Amino acid sequence: MPDTENTAALLRIAEALERLAPPRPLAPDLERADAFVWQADSQRLVAVPAVSRVRLDLLRGIDRVRDILLDNTRRHAAGYAANNALLWGARGMGKSSLIKAVHGAVNEATPGALALVEIHREDVASLPHLLHVLRGARRRFVLFCDDLSFAGEDTSYKSLKAVLEGGLEGRPRNVIFYATSNRRHLMPREMIENERASAINPNEAIDEKVSLSDRFGLWLGFHACSQDDYLAIVAGYAAHYGFAVPSTTLHAEALEWSMTRGARSGRVAWQFIQDLAGRHGRRLD
Repeated sequence: MPDTENTAALLRIAEALERLAPPRPLAPDLERADAFVWQADSQRLVAVPAVSRVRLDLLRGIDRVRDILLDNTRRHAAGYAANNALLWGARGMGKSSLIKAVHGAVNEATPGALALVEIHREDVASLPHLLHVLRGARRRFVLFCDDLSFAGEDTSYKSLKAVLEGGLEGRPRNVIFYATSNRRHLMPREMIENERASAINPNEAIDEKVSLSDRFGLWLGFHACSQDDYLAIVAGYAAHYGFAVPSTTLHAEALEWSMTRGARSGRVAWQFIQDLAGRHGRRLD
């Protein structure tokens, strides 16, 4: 076969392979929005035009942890040292809401200072690649993973351990990691570990499971709210949205609502306000 025919055949093969290969992901425009969602399958950041969040001043009963996280986030946005944070505890008490509200408050004071990037729990194994994307960026970022926990046989937590503090490159200086969980320790500990162990050094297996939580410099606990805190949350929402309902009526209806749910929390308070708005023919913006 002449050389020209060989060359033409090779070109056709190369073109066919290029058509079969997936397109290279475009470099993300990290200035186009203040929030992104990481899509691990396509390895790209999708801009979020408007973050679903509540105002920081509407979060009641968590004043201490609110102030700690806000101060930590402000320091990071200003370019100073800051810690990774684990927000753990009772469900529905505003863990993820606080992260989004703090991000909004910081950017309200200093527009564009901080970008929020959400990574889903099942995509944690792709975290090293995401950090590679963010490492050279001019902006500062808060990585946010909601409801983070690991099953006993799940080994993807090792990727998270390495990128938080222990890897060769370490965490980029322009990135901190915030996670929420119902567990204080993200790895499960079976009761059998407390009673007996067949390992020669049983403490080593336990240390392996709690070491992930140790990579977070801030542990912020959220506990079930009291009745007074629950009613204060309801009253705060009602005042913000301008409901002209007598306080005695509002409290009685809110308590009845909580009893039907079997719990008192910020989430239950918000669900009550949504029901109240619907009964009054109102929309909540």
